Amino acid sequence: MFEIGPDEKIYSVFKIGKIVDCLMAEGVPLKAAMEGIHIAEAELTSPLTKVSANEIVQSYRNALKFSRSPSFAFDAGSEFHVSTFGIYGLALLSGIDFRQSIAFALQYYQLAAPLLDVTFEERDSSAAWCITVLPFRSLDTALHNFIVELQFSVVLCVHRDIMGPDFRLTQVQLNAQRPSQGAHHAEKFGCDVLYEQPQNRLLFPAEWLDRKPALGNPVTHAHAGNICDQLLTELKQNTGVAGRVRQVLLANLQSPPDVDTLAGQLGLSTRTLRRRLQEENTSYRELIDDLRAQTAIRYMRDTRLTVETIAFLLGFGDPAAFRHAFRRWTKTAPNEFRRSLRA
Repeated sequence: MFEIGPDEKIYSVFKIGKIVDCLMAEGVPLKAAMEGIHIAEAELTSPLTKVSANEIVQSYRNALKFSRSPSFAFDAGSEFHVSTFGIYGLALLSGIDFRQSIAFALQYYQLAAPLLDVTFEERDSSAAWCITVLPFRSLDTALHNFIVELQFSVVLCVHRDIMGPDFRLTQVQLNAQRPSQGAHHAEKFGCDVLYEQPQNRLLFPAEWLDRKPALGNPVTHAHAGNICDQLLTELKQNTGVAGRVRQVLLANLQSPPDVDTLAGQLGLSTRTLRRRLQEENTSYRELIDDLRAQTAIRYMRDTRLTVETIAFLLGFGDPAAFRHAFRRWTKTAPNEFRRSLRA
């Protein structure tokens, strides 16, 4: 698990878009459905739009505030088909083995399910998803229960997309109290629902995991998995204290601030900055070196800038120092690297 601040805009906007669509389908005005969410209407459908965990939570609060349907969370969750999740969904859909798909979902779920800790267990003839809502500011009972019901509905919808429309649950366990308007739970989930349980668990027969996926494709799955690797790496690189440091350094690679100055810019003491970076398994020097390496490779690959110009842009005192660093990063000289790309 890596640290992600609640206001860091790193998530796709698709969850907010679905919630807004479902509210508007009830007749809720767009302005109300987007109350407290500071993005334009056109950005709701843009793949480039990034939102924070707090903005996703705000869309859930709006649903609780404006929806008149006691089953809104379930009904909205049933709109989150596997295609909603982009390349992550494609990877799940193309898995050649359902247990492989489950393992993949667990490895990469932070691409699709912020606010949650997700686990999976298989015992004898039963399999179960377990979710825990991560603590965050102003998490009340109603919001907690909304998130759990929404997520369980999403899981059920995705399972039916991947395993077929006949997929059925055996039991749902909720740590919430039985709601006064909770009669829809058993009907919607199609199984017994138990309340005041130790964990939130979604159970189904483990025999489903032995079936052969109808849409499995090893090539597609591998390709989608590689892209998910890149997305998860980018997510990690843009979060936490290390992410904040990278943002500052990227704007100043030619003359980066020293660690004391950088700490002051981030509102931290130098000692605290070093400790926080160590907790994230990196350091100030490693971040500068990594960013220079990534930027140098991109310049060599995508531009015709000379080695001397690239060395200057990256803050090297002379081209020889840059050539030495580039050979350390890539095991080849800059000009040899560029020639190999043209071969």
